[in-house]
Amino acid sequence: MIAGFDGCSFSTCVKTAPAPPLQAQLLFSRVLVCAGSHDSFSYWVDEKSPVGPDQTPAVKRLARISLVKKLMKKWSVTQNLSFREQLEAGIRYFDLRVSSKPGDADQEIYFIHGLFGIRVWDGLMEIDSFLMQHPREIVFLDFNHFYAMDEAHHKRLILRIQEAFGNKLCSACSVENMKLQTLWEKKCQVLIFYHCPFYKQYPFLWPGKKIPAPWANTTSVSKLILFLETTLSERAPRGSFHVSQAILTPRVKTIARGLVGGLKNTLVHRNLPAILDWVKTQKPGATGVNIITSDFVDLVDFATTVIELNDLLQEDRALAKC
Repeated sequence: MIAGFDGCSFSTCVKTAPAPPLQAQLLFSRVLVCAGSHDSFSYWVDEKSPVGPDQTPAVKRLARISLVKKLMKKWSVTQNLSFREQLEAGIRYFDLRVSSKPGDADQEIYFIHGLFGIRVWDGLMEIDSFLMQHPREIVFLDFNHFYAMDEAHHKRLILRIQEAFGNKLCSACSVENMKLQTLWEKKCQVLIFYHCPFYKQYPFLWPGKKIPAPWANTTSVSKLILFLETTLSERAPRGSFHVSQAILTPRVKTIARGLVGGLKNTLVHRNLPAILDWVKTQKPGATGVNIITSDFVDLVDFATTVIELNDLLQEDRALAKC
């Protein structure tokens, strides 16, 4: 823990090194900067499963051709690292899309991005295993897209969340009033954001409006950076976290041109260094960056670069004492 920050407000605590030699931030709030991953679960997708309900009827028809699913995989996968590997790299915010699967009698819920990923239960258990070994680590799980899910599916998913994390779940409360010491004492490690009205029925589900994540929807780095800067300037002064999605989104013509190369080789690999350069210019604080997400977080030193921005808080604190 950084000297002088014990018992401080959740809004001013920075980072620690709970599992040497890894340097992973401990806690993050609306003032701190946290590293996150986009479509965090998509390191594995199932080519043999049906195409997901998040796809258009035209894509579903095309996917009857086996080659189409192989090509879809190249554009559905946005991460190389598993949940555990991302956690060990310093990622603490996870962007999650979930769905039921046609014909699944057990009503299991799966991660989804064009193609079905692993079972949500398996992903939650992988995260919980890490948290058990690092009791002072905190994670954000942002369930922001739900597909083909009725009330029974939601209840099953929420029960799975309860079973996986139990007392580690942090009840929704005022962002500004959260205290680090209180979270430690209560052994709370998991914040669940649930972008669906069902959050109202469970005290440990935070409403989606508490964690807005504006989406640039562009293939242009310059337009992306302009969008990130604009949305940061419009960030709510109180009451919520803020996600800066530092990602490029392919259009139909992008996919057509780079069909075989896939997302990583066509769009991400060559542009990620420029995006990282933007990250390096940012500052933490109530009007600065808070959570920054990226595709393929292992291609550059993304997590460490983001986490090190928190050092500026300590520098500002030291200057204030001069």
